[in-house]
Amino acid sequence: MPATPDPPTETRRVPQERRPRNGAPRERRGPRVDEKAAGRTGGAPLVLAAAVTTGWAVLVSATPVLLAAAAVLLISPNPTDSETVLRSGFAAWLLAHAVPLKTDLGPIGLTPLAISALAAWRVARAGVHAARAAAARRSRSVLPAVKAGAAVAVAYGLYGTALALAVSTTGLHVPAVRAGLTTTLFGLGAGLAGALWEGGWPARWAPVVPVAVRDAVRTGAVAALLVIAAGAAATGLALALSAGVATDMLREYRTGVVGQAGLTLVCLVYAPNLAVWGASYLVGPGFTLGVGTTVSAGAVSLGPVPALPVLAAVPARPLSAWSGLLLAVPLVAGMIAGWLLARRQLRAAHQPRSGAWVRLLVPAALAGPVAGAVLGLAALASRGSVGSGRLTDMGAEAWPLAAIAAAVVGAGVLASAAVTRGMTARKA
Repeated sequence: MPATPDPPTETRRVPQERRPRNGAPRERRGPRVDEKAAGRTGGAPLVLAAAVTTGWAVLVSATPVLLAAAAVLLISPNPTDSETVLRSGFAAWLLAHAVPLKTDLGPIGLTPLAISALAAWRVARAGVHAARAAAARRSRSVLPAVKAGAAVAVAYGLYGTALALAVSTTGLHVPAVRAGLTTTLFGLGAGLAGALWEGGWPARWAPVVPVAVRDAVRTGAVAALLVIAAGAAATGLALALSAGVATDMLREYRTGVVGQAGLTLVCLVYAPNLAVWGASYLVGPGFTLGVGTTVSAGAVSLGPVPALPVLAAVPARPLSAWSGLLLAVPLVAGMIAGWLLARRQLRAAHQPRSGAWVRLLVPAALAGPVAGAVLGLAALASRGSVGSGRLTDMGAEAWPLAAIAAAVVGAGVLASAAVTRGMTARKA
């Protein structure tokens, strides 16, 4: 049989790349982004995204304090209604943003840092979603991300002002102007951080910051977090050893399961505060539980302590001789951070060998002040008052904690980083 010819194939003409006159291939470019269009949000989409996502952040972060307020008010001898629960819960939510409350018992300013952290996370997520509505990732300008963060801040401030006006009543007053300004600044910080992260700006700005500064900030922050984690562990251990006393306190309320759950939730929202106080105890300055009281490793002077189960962990006497080894925890935290710094620099094979000690010791020396600054700010955030009288001063002192932590942690970072580098150099 004669061979059947193949069917004709359609030939498509492939457009050739146009070359400039000098013969070099033309640079391929991605889709063109109109800077004005990327920075322009169109009004409604960005405003709507900021309002909805920020409102959701308010609801999510306020849920734990609403539940705690409902459970605590249920154990009150006076009957309560849903309106009282909402007022108390949202007032506690404003307290988590460092907005003081004026009550019949006196001013309340002890910030529940667990709710503050939850609110910061949710507002940062609101900034991420607002930045997506503003097309911040596709823009070469930082302006869309800034607009997204500002929109979240304005929405959060309006929510805070409205809630302050709504919860104020006889026996409970929240300054609306203070609430509006504070929540606006809070929303600006967290919302702008989320918007800049969504736009990829931290990665773009990182090469501008000197390497020594980046290493110092990272190492100091790690050391400070290790000290706070050690404070949390010490607090948990002390509470476990005093479990019997805490259980008796909980039973004395005679509140049933719901009331006990509410008291436990109240203790949990203040757990970060107690971790910072425990860190100050380990560093040395200690903390106070009212005017004229001192709780430190070397001296304990206590008056009447609020009957909260978690405060059963407060020591009644100074540390014994062998327990004084706990005071070496900040030094150990600095040594761990210094070891991580040295290992991270050794893994960076692209760095030249000349000047290696300078690149190591400069950030190691700066890490101590960074850790002290972080712990000092944490102490400031964890302080506050609970009513009038003795309990107007509760928490850790910021300046002594920052100064001692900077010295102790800095010594640990320097010693560990130098020893790690020296041992590695000998092996090489």
